[in-house]
Amino acid sequence: MGIVVNIYYTGTNGSARKFAEEMESSGIAAAIRNEEGNLRYDYFFPMADPETVLLIDCWKDQNAIDMHHASPMMEKIITLRIKYDLHMRAERYLTDEEGIPEPDSHFIKE
Repeated sequence: MGIVVNIYYTGTNGSARKFAEEMESSGIAAAIRNEEGNLRYDYFFPMADPETVLLIDCWKDQNAIDMHHASPMMEKIITLRIKYDLHMRAERYLTDEEGIPEPDSHFIKE
């Protein structure tokens, strides 16, 4: 079982997208992807909301998240969030290790 955290960053005048771009260009996002227990760290841009960026952040377990939160990366992320004056909303999910249930599997094309 893994943990998925969807974080919605919202700002004004394109600040959320600039934040995501700086996370990538500075190497911070790549460093987080290399942290032990990180399974995914990717930014997406909702088509209907140009002022919001979605981060899909997946971790092996709670311990991996706790280690990430205690790492030097957090200070860098916080500094950039302040720089771009972002507001956040988060959702947390547990992954289903058994995959797509049979009733839904016929809707998925692999």
